[in-house]
Amino acid sequence: MVDLGPWAVLLALAGLVGVGLVPTRRADAAPAAMARAAVLAAAGALAAAVLAAGALVVSGTALTAGVGGPYGIGIGARIDALSAIMVVLVGFIGLVVMAYSRTYLTGERRQGRFFKWLSLTLAAVLGLIVATNLAQLALAWIATSLCLHRLLVFFPDRPAARLAARKKAVVSRMGDVAMLAVVGLTLAVFGSLDFAVVFPAAQAMAGAEVPGAVTAIAVLLALAALIKSAQMPVHGWLTEVMETPTPVSALLHAGIINAGGFLILRLSDVVSLSGGALLLLAVVGGVTALFASLVMLTQSAVKGALAWSTIAQMGFMLLQCGLGAFGAALLHIVAHSLYKAHAFLSAGSIVDLTRATAGVGAGEPARPWHLAGALAAAVALTAGAATLVGTGPGGNPGAFVLGAVLVMGLAHMMTRTGGAGAFRPAAALRGLGLGAVLAVVYFVLQSGTAWLASDALAATGAPLGGGLIAGVMIGGFGAVLLLQTAVVTGQTPQSLRVLYVHLLNGLYLNTLFNRLVARAWPVTKGA
Repeated sequence: MVDLGPWAVLLALAGLVGVGLVPTRRADAAPAAMARAAVLAAAGALAAAVLAAGALVVSGTALTAGVGGPYGIGIGARIDALSAIMVVLVGFIGLVVMAYSRTYLTGERRQGRFFKWLSLTLAAVLGLIVATNLAQLALAWIATSLCLHRLLVFFPDRPAARLAARKKAVVSRMGDVAMLAVVGLTLAVFGSLDFAVVFPAAQAMAGAEVPGAVTAIAVLLALAALIKSAQMPVHGWLTEVMETPTPVSALLHAGIINAGGFLILRLSDVVSLSGGALLLLAVVGGVTALFASLVMLTQSAVKGALAWSTIAQMGFMLLQCGLGAFGAALLHIVAHSLYKAHAFLSAGSIVDLTRATAGVGAGEPARPWHLAGALAAAVALTAGAATLVGTGPGGNPGAFVLGAVLVMGLAHMMTRTGGAGAFRPAAALRGLGLGAVLAVVYFVLQSGTAWLASDALAATGAPLGGGLIAGVMIGGFGAVLLLQTAVVTGQTPQSLRVLYVHLLNGLYLNTLFNRLVARAWPVTKGA
């Protein structure tokens, strides 16, 4: 089984590519057959992923299979802890999306070509995850974007969909240029693109003077990741690709958008050599997370709110990478992917759910000082849990900041009041108890993930000022929670009401980008 694992993944990828290479006219002529073939290919990919993960457990060391060439260029599958976790995750989500699509698109005249491009997109994502060298990773990186583009314009008669797809294409080409530059510089510095050569060489540079070219590689990797994961200021396309079929949104938000974070994790040995690259990830990711969280509060459309949520979550994940908490970032990717796939595939039922739960647990709004006290208690609980588990709030600020924000989400439970606005100690104790359990569980999971993937990720570390960045983020999200309370209770000051309108429009950053793209690449009827 050890030898079969990576080869099984390559065979599964070939199966998905085979479905994707069916001519479009023939695919549309036999939609039922295409759907069956695509689902079977996705099931094969998941089975191969599980087999590969099992082979890794048996061997205890990273497994590699494939065909190599000069300078480490080739096509293969590298199965280590990182790729095993990700390939099982994406394989599972891919199968669910494929099966869902089979029913969702019943009767659609272009159903056959949908499964063709969905299969190719899934193959590209899986190929990126198991890449054995930077050339293969870059090729899959570009292919993922090109295949996704065909799904984003699945309904070609919708101008808004075409504009959003074109914006995505423009942004993606920026990321592609950064990736190609990384390939060239890596080959020049390390003499090979094979990860088996690059990773040990990068690890040997830790603690020594780092060449300027390596710093450039790290910064370009950070830029490529920020662009791929829809971070400010090139985030707008992600909120506008909702006219594509829902299964595409699920795969995009639960899988493809994570490619930026995976890139940093896969090359964490290189990225961690540059404090500037880590700082770039932390600052841009942190600012994007706060900005997108604020905008999300103003959205009334379910899918619009989910899109802004994804932008914020990707910002958080890249913030964790920038603070050196690579294990926490990997856990974040897994949790967010599963949650967001479910959220999009079940988005149609949210209205019924909201009606069913309306008024449950309602009470008088919390007083500001009670809420502020609850936020402080949440941070204290998180610090205690971090110390108990052994990470410590100062030793891993990237993990600590997400843990604090998670527990702060229970602040309203801690301050729930009775019908007359009386403070309820029992509710506060329940909230504190649940917060303590949540914090401990989070840090146990985070530490376990870091330990499990320790051989595939760089050692935890933070850039200069990492603690300050974490403190600002915790304070910022505390302010967001207070603002959310003010909005819900109608106690928003006039100045903040004006800000609400601007946030509703995303501070007009996307509007400006729309005008630039529309002027450079006009959307004409039938184009």
